[in-house]
Amino acid sequence: MGQGHFWRQFDFVLFGATALLVIFGVLMIRSATLDAIDPELISRVPDQILYAIIGFILLLALAAIDYRLLGGLHVWLYLMMVGLLLLVLAIGVVGEAGAQRWINVGIRIQPSEIGKIVIIITLGFHLSQHYHTMNRLKSVFSSLIHVAIPAGMVFVQPNLGTTIVFFVIWFVMAWAAGLRLKHIGLFLLIMLVVAPILWSQMADYQRSRITTFINPEGDPDSFFNILQSRIAVGSGGLVGKGYANGTQSQLRFLRVRHTDFIFSVIAEEFGFIGGVVVMVLIGIVILRILRGARMAADPLGSLICYGAAAIIFFQTTVSIGMNLNLMPVTGLTLPFISSGGTSLLSMLAAVGLAESVIVRRRRV
Repeated sequence: MGQGHFWRQFDFVLFGATALLVIFGVLMIRSATLDAIDPELISRVPDQILYAIIGFILLLALAAIDYRLLGGLHVWLYLMMVGLLLLVLAIGVVGEAGAQRWINVGIRIQPSEIGKIVIIITLGFHLSQHYHTMNRLKSVFSSLIHVAIPAGMVFVQPNLGTTIVFFVIWFVMAWAAGLRLKHIGLFLLIMLVVAPILWSQMADYQRSRITTFINPEGDPDSFFNILQSRIAVGSGGLVGKGYANGTQSQLRFLRVRHTDFIFSVIAEEFGFIGGVVVMVLIGIVILRILRGARMAADPLGSLICYGAAAIIFFQTTVSIGMNLNLMPVTGLTLPFISSGGTSLLSMLAAVGLAESVIVRRRRV
């Protein structure tokens, strides 16, 4: 592909909206960690900037690589993903609430975040080879097993939120490949049987998040941060209190405000308008990726775009939903904005994969 052709096909609207979100995210992390004395919080802004630079390099690199080449490496990519997840179980670093989700290679990385991107490529290739037989249960079941293996390894870390993301990716991509309604009904019945088993295997804090959502008054301590989040969002009003002037965040009433509850900081400081602008920008990103799916040159490209859009849409919906107490707290980050190096890299990688499809789209 010639350099001039590459840049003519490159989606600058998608890139620009992504860049605006990342820059705004760095500013919001700075506000959320202002005057912090904890060294771990102090380092959040420079770390996010470093990961953003690496992430945009990764985005451009993935855009330059033909996605079909990555599809051809699906076996090796899948084995790498499973290998990294096994390393987490063997020598992983234990973090908050006893979750073992990271490995330390000089810097801490979260393989489950890498897995989100890898599974888009490998599942996309798998479905592109079998989409003409998606009316058969065997084809559907094989695609589900493809996702269930890494998802099960993520679940035992424990990491319920990312486990759900894996299955959301499967559902959206399988639906795009031709999943039948009768198969959806069958899997819903299976889930009703499996749900009690999954509940028994959840960590205590995960069950607490769900029960607190259903009955807030049952655990006042767990509900405290959700209440502070609602206060922050409500007190922001139409235009907010101004950058770094939010009372709930600056006076430290709101916990994990730089990660899980960063949307509450946005709503308090920039109000309803600020929150809507963020959602519109993320909406632009999703719509441009879906446009890439519609114009893709082949089923693999289309499925990759659907997978990338699914991650961004689902994590945005859940993150904002839990900030508004419309969904249980899951620990999923707000794409491009929440603090988290590997999470930011995975989101930018998803955009890079979509750009790879877009610059190689069919001629209309």
